[in-house]
Amino acid sequence: MSSTRFGSRAFDIFNVLVMIAVVIVTLGPFWFTIVGSLNNGLDYLRGGVYFWPREFTWANYRAVLVDSTIYQAFMVTGFRTIVGTLIHVLFTSLIAYGMSRTYLIGRNFYMAVIMFTMFFGGGLIPTYILYKDLGLLNTVWVYIVPGMFSVWDMIIIMSFMRTIPDALLESARMDGAGEYRLFLQFILPLSKPVLAAITLFNGVYHWNSYFDAMMFTTKDSLQTVQLFLMRMVTSADFAQGVNASALANIPSQAMKISPETMKLAMMMVVSIPIILIYPFLQKYFVKGIMIGSIKG
Repeated sequence: MSSTRFGSRAFDIFNVLVMIAVVIVTLGPFWFTIVGSLNNGLDYLRGGVYFWPREFTWANYRAVLVDSTIYQAFMVTGFRTIVGTLIHVLFTSLIAYGMSRTYLIGRNFYMAVIMFTMFFGGGLIPTYILYKDLGLLNTVWVYIVPGMFSVWDMIIIMSFMRTIPDALLESARMDGAGEYRLFLQFILPLSKPVLAAITLFNGVYHWNSYFDAMMFTTKDSLQTVQLFLMRMVTSADFAQGVNASALANIPSQAMKISPETMKLAMMMVVSIPIILIYPFLQKYFVKGIMIGSIKG
């Protein structure tokens, strides 16, 4: 065996070992969460549950899903994820289309103003005051309006749109198409890969966000699932309250659940929707980002 062939084989083996280690480190905590959530709560407190449930049960998931507050939190999170993502993608791509056109009057000035906001912000207190003056506090729109536009996403989309041949747009203009028609019927369909990637990014952001709910809302009816999970994990009293509520609704499961295993079950319930959606957008993910960032 030549030294070149041996070196190539050794390099492949090294890569495989590194990737296996990365998979273990990445999926290990996720697997332990699944195992703990499917184990008897009182038995889990004894320790030693790692690779497989010692006493398998669905009681933790029943206890989590029996709480009506969680369904309200899911509705709020679902609304902000769907509506917020759609508005963000449409609004940001509309601005990106305008900024990608070299004939836009004042384009350099607009770009300078937009880029300034990317590097400088007012901070939390001025932001809170602004939201208060706009009447966004304690409304579901505090999740939607501030996230309508992202400079970074605009740059990615704009770079992608610049790769669309001008000849295609010119021929459409000769047929009488205006700017809005060009945007809706030509630019958006051709930009599907990058828009899918931005949709995934923004959807995950909305689904996982809890800080804005914690800072700008006080109503329990507006809390998101991530805020509910954060309170459940960080507050022993809140976790005990959720556990007591579950026991009141399903007293027959009293010996099968505990606050710790309910936390693990809640983590899984919150994570599953994004895990299920990701495969449908994965095929656009790398293509959209690579074309949008490199060819620009």
